[in-house]
Amino acid sequence: MSTPARKRLMRDFKRLQQDPPAGISGAPIDNNIMLWNAVIFGPDDTPWDGGTFKLTLQFSEDYPNKPPTVRFISRMFHPNIYADGSICLDILQNQWSPIYDVAAILTSIQSLLCDPNPNSPANSEAARLFSENKREYNRKVREIVEQSWTAD
Repeated sequence: MSTPARKRLMRDFKRLQQDPPAGISGAPIDNNIMLWNAVIFGPDDTPWDGGTFKLTLQFSEDYPNKPPTVRFISRMFHPNIYADGSICLDILQNQWSPIYDVAAILTSIQSLLCDPNPNSPANSEAARLFSENKREYNRKVREIVEQSWTAD
């Protein structure tokens, strides 16, 4: 059965395969177009450099009119990422638009890594360190990066 959401996700997937943005990848899990695995690589020359961070994207039949539920599976230490891996990002909440595709979502999350919004904290300790003690914040991020290499 092909619904508008499924057709759009197939288009997103084709586009992601043909023209993948740097440092991100994603694909449906086990032929289920509504559930995706994705990987974001930490951007070069940032504390996140070298990290490989796994996420899941759960789409509903309302996509692209409603955003997917996006969650980090990898352990994260970031002002805008909750302990359960969910992400506080405007385009996944109140600023969503159907023009965003999977590539745009993952690219936005990748740029959020380096450019957090400490005024909207999901992790208050990370937000505090980001604002008050950048060196300690970067040290904790490097620990997360190193863990990302060994996590399954």
